[in-house]
Amino acid sequence: MDTGTLIDALRDADAVKFGEFELSHGGTSNYYVDKYVFETSPGCLALVAEAFGDLIADLDAEGTTLGGVALGAVPLVAATSVETGTPYVIVRKQQKEYGTGNRVEGDFEAGEEVVVIEDIATTGRSAIDAAEALREAGATVRRVFVVVDRQEGATANLAEHDLELRSLVTADELLADAPADVDVDVDDGK
Repeated sequence: MDTGTLIDALRDADAVKFGEFELSHGGTSNYYVDKYVFETSPGCLALVAEAFGDLIADLDAEGTTLGGVALGAVPLVAATSVETGTPYVIVRKQQKEYGTGNRVEGDFEAGEEVVVIEDIATTGRSAIDAAEALREAGATVRRVFVVVDRQEGATANLAEHDLELRSLVTADELLADAPADVDVDVDDGK
């Protein structure tokens, strides 16, 4: 899929906002990519699933399972599963204290490769936590796919955990023609 098509869809859905925003890791930013806007837009969700499908096809890894980080990546992993016919699991942020008590919901075989799907990567912490939970459950995890890489250290942080980050869109690409007062100072860990 053409990156420009996805960027246009994110912008048309009003998923890219400008102002002063607090981010989940505690920092602030003058732009925000609203995952709930693009994840609840059928057109955007279909394009994301198609683009993730292209990345999965490039892996040529039969027997791969997808792992969606709850809550934000669940629509993404479900749509990508339907698009590609690839099974998926959901990784909770913490083990639930009722029912089965699982942190990973769904089935995969020990040693099976699981590709983590995430919405936005800033520091990569939630993807790292998900990968560690999957590894503890017996999966092999080497890759994390995200819709948007904010280029604020996730690539380097993931690499420290033997994880490769692949994004559909980077902050540089998404904000290439941002308003002049938007600071697109990215730190891609290089």
